[in-house]
Amino acid sequence: MAFRDFTFPEVQQALGISVSEADLCSRIPPTEVRVEFMEVIRDGVVLALAVNTEKARSEFIIAPLLLELRRSKGGGFGLFSGIEFDVDASRGLNGYCDFILTKLPRQIILTAPIVTIVEAKNDNLRSGLGQCIAAMVAAQEFNRKEGTVSDAIFGVVTTGSAWKFLQLRGSEVTVDIDEYYIDDPGRIMGILAYLIHSV
Repeated sequence: MAFRDFTFPEVQQALGISVSEADLCSRIPPTEVRVEFMEVIRDGVVLALAVNTEKARSEFIIAPLLLELRRSKGGGFGLFSGIEFDVDASRGLNGYCDFILTKLPRQIILTAPIVTIVEAKNDNLRSGLGQCIAAMVAAQEFNRKEGTVSDAIFGVVTTGSAWKFLQLRGSEVTVDIDEYYIDDPGRIMGILAYLIHSV
């Protein structure tokens, strides 16, 4: 078993967590976005939606947005893509994560605290909730093993065009009631920046 094998809502029983919904992000202000980046993301969206694969969405929308966020924050956080994240294979807390954001900007090795897990899905946000929640539980365990206790772990499930944010505190996952859309990248980047710096 691995992250990708967890489904929603079955992940709750499998990992002993509960899930609720709340407004997590609507009050977080957007980040100002460069005009040049708006052109890049518009072109990326057109191409990704035309190709219509998870890989295209990841490469042409999600990765450029995360890279632009990192650039705008002066490289102030770690950004990892497609790395193996094996924390506890006996519980299925292992596998590959599409993107991991860390509090520390060090890139040579994954370090605690892990702040955010980003899972890309082709066209259905709900299909990624189980996998994302399992990876968030793994991040929580990873931070604990590294001696860094974070108040919260955040997760994102995204199709590239739609973004859904999650928060894990203890054994309680809160799923944001809202979805955010790539036609407002400053809003998505503002939320991600807030989450990274709130830990």
